[in-house]
Amino acid sequence: MSRRAGSADLPLHGGRVPAWLGQRMTKLGTVITQAIILHYGRDEFLRRLAHPFWFQSFGAVMGMDWHSSGITTSVLGALKRGLTPLSAELGLHVCGGRGRHSRATPDELLAVGNRTGLDGSALARTSRMIAKVDSAAVQDGFDLYLHGFIVADDGRWVVVQQGMNDGTRLARRYHWLSEDLKSFVEAPHAAIDGRNQGRIVNLTDRRAAASRIGQLDLLRDLGPDGIVREAAALTPAPPAPATAQPELPHLVMPDRHEVRPGDVILRRLHGALAAAAEADPRDFAELLMVPGVGARTVHSLAMVAELVHGAPCRFDDPARFSLAHGGKDRQPFPVPVLVYDRTIQVMKSAVEAASLGNDEKLDAIRRLDAQARQLEQTAGGPSLDAFIAGERRRSHDYGGRSVFGHEPPPAERTSRTERTGG
Repeated sequence: MSRRAGSADLPLHGGRVPAWLGQRMTKLGTVITQAIILHYGRDEFLRRLAHPFWFQSFGAVMGMDWHSSGITTSVLGALKRGLTPLSAELGLHVCGGRGRHSRATPDELLAVGNRTGLDGSALARTSRMIAKVDSAAVQDGFDLYLHGFIVADDGRWVVVQQGMNDGTRLARRYHWLSEDLKSFVEAPHAAIDGRNQGRIVNLTDRRAAASRIGQLDLLRDLGPDGIVREAAALTPAPPAPATAQPELPHLVMPDRHEVRPGDVILRRLHGALAAAAEADPRDFAELLMVPGVGARTVHSLAMVAELVHGAPCRFDDPARFSLAHGGKDRQPFPVPVLVYDRTIQVMKSAVEAASLGNDEKLDAIRRLDAQARQLEQTAGGPSLDAFIAGERRRSHDYGGRSVFGHEPPPAERTSRTERTGG
């Protein structure tokens, strides 16, 4: 059966991704995808998308709100914009999205089939079936509003879809992976993100096989009216003992904007900072042939490198990845646009060289990740609050920007605070 990766809570947040950030998310998401495929292949990239902790970390490193449901929409949107022009080269096709884009998924899959020779009709049926299972067979109070279907030229795919519960102001994200999938109606999910809502109707549970068969038998033998009569005559019976199922990892994304010390495994942050300090920025920039690379950019690169090379256990604190490029709502700090752009430049330079057979630059990124992991065992560093305060002090120098505008110089920022009494 397919693998389940875990669960998480995703608070519902409004707002839109500003164009200046959306464009950068597209570029960074694309180059990270290319790096993963170059190192590990398409199948591994699909597995990463099916891992809810990695997916959340992926969105956080792009400067989205680290904890919110908006990461799902923005990541899928960035991948669709960035990978569509490269679909022939990478053999990946991103279909669907939110709202009307979600409803267009079957037609997009038919078009992919026409271009690649895949059975587009079968893919479209798969898309409809998955949406039906998560909206009808899993009745957990979440109404689907987003459906993303990423398919490779060899027919393997991953589906990420999300539902919302207006009453609780929570979202639940569902991950599907074609690898090892043997049934659409028995334990098919790679993962489900969302807070435990108590008892739910989940007809995809392995323990519900008898119920699925019984429902079909009743419908065939009694018809709808007969089922109603039989239901009225029933009396409650004690539930049969359930067979144990392994607990899934559960990620709780809080309904608050600020990143707190409990959200981050500090030794991992210190490892990335130590690796950035020990890597001579001048040598690093010379190797990568990207001007202006300093220790701050190398720190962001270390976190991007971890997304490319890290094992699943490395992503149980996705808030840490927001410390690479901040967040659009100024949490944990404004997006350092200059650092962000250099990170994209470095990664793009490394990927372009690797695609031409020169792996030296991309290997330098991999070694940076390895060094950060080694140093985190012994490295010390600032507290999380001190690190965030330092980023905010230097935000103007880094080209800090948020949905509230460009970050002013420190003196002007202090003057504003004094005038408003903040």
